[in-house]
Amino acid sequence: MMTYRGRMHPPQLTEHDPPFQDLVLSVLHLSNVLSASGDRLVADLGLTSARWQILGALAAGAPRPVAWLARDLDVSRQNVQRIVNDLERDGFVAFQPNPHHRRAQLVTLTPEGETVLAAAAARAAPWAGNAAAGLDPAAVDTARRVLHAIGTAVQAHDTDSRPKDAS
Repeated sequence: MMTYRGRMHPPQLTEHDPPFQDLVLSVLHLSNVLSASGDRLVADLGLTSARWQILGALAAGAPRPVAWLARDLDVSRQNVQRIVNDLERDGFVAFQPNPHHRRAQLVTLTPEGETVLAAAAARAAPWAGNAAAGLDPAAVDTARRVLHAIGTAVQAHDTDSRPKDAS
């Protein structure tokens, strides 16, 4: 393993590895960098990147059950449930009765949740501007479109690629 700024990273790919694998590792690294940066940006608001993402998803749509949030974010229901429970404890979300399902309550933003989400968004705008400084807007848009296309292709071909048991 090699280190970069004191952190561990996977071994470098060889010339025999497809460029797509290098791209995947770069995207995973970028995801970690963005998550850590987001965590630092909103920590004093009582948020993490994961909490912020869930509040944003709630703000973008109607109240919905945890399972629907998990599906929309493409993450595990159990993880979303844990985060939503923490957000409720901190007063950022509330549970409401679901007229369509007795047990699957609806998750909704509270006024405190709306306030903290607005504060996070106010911090995100200058952060994004600084992060994007010097980048060609057309190149950023191309990267966005390519990443979206890759995500769509991976989801379309997503199968269990682990070797099957020969027995």
